[in-house]
Amino acid sequence: MYTYRFTITGQEGTFWWHAHVSWLRATVYGALIIRPSRGHTYPFPKPYKEVPLLLEDVSQLLGINPNNSDAYTINGKPGVLYPCSRKRQTYKLKVVPGKTYLLRIINAALNNQLFFKIAGHALKVVAVDATYTNPYVTDIIVLAPGQTADVLLTADQSTGAYYMAGHPYFNAENASPFANTTTTGILIYEGASSANPKMPLLPAFNDTPTAHKFSSSLTSLVGAPHWVPVPSKVDERMFITIGLGLSPCGGNATCLGPNGLRFSASMNNVSFQWATSMSLLEAFYYNIKGIYTADFPDVPPLVFDYTNRGLSQSPLGFALKGTRVKKLKYNATVEIVLQNTAFVGVENHPMHLHGFNFHVLAQGFGNFDPINDPKKFNLVNPVFRNTIGVPVGGWAVLRFQADNPGVWLFHCHLDVHLPWGLATVFVVENGPTLSSILPPPPADLPKC
Repeated sequence: MYTYRFTITGQEGTFWWHAHVSWLRATVYGALIIRPSRGHTYPFPKPYKEVPLLLEDVSQLLGINPNNSDAYTINGKPGVLYPCSRKRQTYKLKVVPGKTYLLRIINAALNNQLFFKIAGHALKVVAVDATYTNPYVTDIIVLAPGQTADVLLTADQSTGAYYMAGHPYFNAENASPFANTTTTGILIYEGASSANPKMPLLPAFNDTPTAHKFSSSLTSLVGAPHWVPVPSKVDERMFITIGLGLSPCGGNATCLGPNGLRFSASMNNVSFQWATSMSLLEAFYYNIKGIYTADFPDVPPLVFDYTNRGLSQSPLGFALKGTRVKKLKYNATVEIVLQNTAFVGVENHPMHLHGFNFHVLAQGFGNFDPINDPKKFNLVNPVFRNTIGVPVGGWAVLRFQADNPGVWLFHCHLDVHLPWGLATVFVVENGPTLSSILPPPPADLPKC
């Protein structure tokens, strides 16, 4: 058993915790809510009530990996549209007319981005990934696995019952079948009759324009609690290709992937391989050699037409495995262009960075243009978050300050892609002061 001790500094909002071993995240997770400290308030009127909403998926064991989701759920309940569901298996939120509620929405699904909507009601986004945003009014929320959104909902419609609903945003080309189903909950006004709830009209599962409009419309609330301005001086620039590929099965074996191969994934043509003899953090702290190499490349091995759908026959789709990390000086400012590739189809990859938030300066479709696209950078109030869905067949530009010493994973939050190798690691060196040095492991840390 482990006891986790940590100090909360400079953070508030909707977080979540989850397992990070194999597929345990499917069931081992929960909400982690940090409210403003005493004497401080939200940068919006205090809501009547706060409500956590965890969007999840549920799978039955079929003996294959990964499974399709058998159902999506809202706070653990699938709703009425699944054949085996009963009324008591529907999440219900009772509201008082005229009151405003703060919905803390978390996408805890393993492999599915999700649309979320409440029939007849506007939703005002006031934070994402526990950082405050300029209020953004919409009728649809889009969350990738790992992302959170704080949303104000005012019960300002006619007294009655309204469905809240979620279903997948799925954009992968040439992918295996997925669970194109819908989970529902019910928003019930105080005093409402038992009339049938109204159902919202959800976007098509592959409605990329709607998903992109949502994510690209979010901006930071300048001057809000814990607001961080964009660092102006960049110390490290990286251009990282991300995407799926293939790898041999070994020997004369054949696999069940395309052309008898197995699926793989990589960043800059490096398919991340986990260390097995000890943790990377332990190797870093004790300066133990041979566990990882600090040679993760800043650029891909070749410049090519990254989003060309004809790349499936390219040898670049076969990445080498390695435990290769990127070392960063303490407090260095890092700018990363994440570029989707099309070796095995294209899709939106939700990239999550441990240990830091980053500014999303811009995002778009096609190949990143190093001449013209930097002109689009938002350096004033870009959204500040820890997970970004890199657009399908497109790119996103991030900037962050490496002010947290240690070993930090950067990976796709579609759990099927992580073991395939869609990850890398940033090793941030110690700083000059006691507070900027990685503390020693606790004396009671169990030995492997």
